[in-house]
Amino acid sequence: MNVTADGPASTYFVHFLGLRADPQWRRLAETERAQGRDAFAQVVEEAAPTIATTSYSGIGFRNDADLVLWRRGDSPRAMQEMTSHLLQTGIGAYLQPTHSFFGFTRPSTYTRRPTTQEQAVEEERRGEYLIVYPFTKTTEWYLMSKEARQGMMNEHMRIGHGYAEISQVLLYATGLSDAEFIVAYETDDLARFQSLVIDLRATEARRYTLRDTPVITALHQPLRAALAMIG
Repeated sequence: MNVTADGPASTYFVHFLGLRADPQWRRLAETERAQGRDAFAQVVEEAAPTIATTSYSGIGFRNDADLVLWRRGDSPRAMQEMTSHLLQTGIGAYLQPTHSFFGFTRPSTYTRRPTTQEQAVEEERRGEYLIVYPFTKTTEWYLMSKEARQGMMNEHMRIGHGYAEISQVLLYATGLSDAEFIVAYETDDLARFQSLVIDLRATEARRYTLRDTPVITALHQPLRAALAMIG
C-alpha cells in the first residue's frame, strides 16, 4: 500500500457482487450442499490476501441478493477469474449474479486531504449493515462551475460529519458501467443511517442526482454462515 503523510493513497479495484440462489439448491442432499458450500468458501480463502472479501446476507432484505460479496484488489482480471471460479463451485452453479457494481477508489476532487471515503475501504472492522447503490449525476451538475459544485459538496460533507459513526466508501465508475459512482455505507444502526439519508436528500446537491437505485441492504455475516443461511 502506498502511504502519504496524510494517509493511505492506494488505488483499489472494488467490486460488489449480488447473487441469488436457485430454489433447486435447497432440494439437494445435505452432504452435497455442504461440499458445495465448502468449495465456494475455499475459492474465497485461496484468493486472499490478493483479493480481500467481506460477505453479507441479503436474505429478507431483497429477493435478488441472497449473498453479497464486497471484494477489494488491484487487478480487474484477477477479480474476473475469481468470479468465474466461484460460479463453477457446487453452490456457485446455483447462484445467479443479479448485481455487479464496481469501480476504483480515487482521491476526492472536493477535499485536499484523503477522507474517510478513501480510508474506510481498508478498515478491518466492518459495520453490521452494508448499504450500497450506484448513482449518476445530471449533465447540469458537470456544466456548473467548480466553485458552485464545491459549495454544495461542502454542505453535503458538513451533514456527513454529523454522522461520524457511519463509514462510507465512494467508488468512481465513470466510463466503466451505466453508473458514474458507487457509494457504500456501513452502519450498526439502520434507523440512524436512514436519518442521514433524509438529511442528505434535503440538500441543494440532491437536485442534480439523476438516478440512485437499486439500493442493496445486507447484513454482515462470516462467509460460511452466509452460505449456510442460503441452505
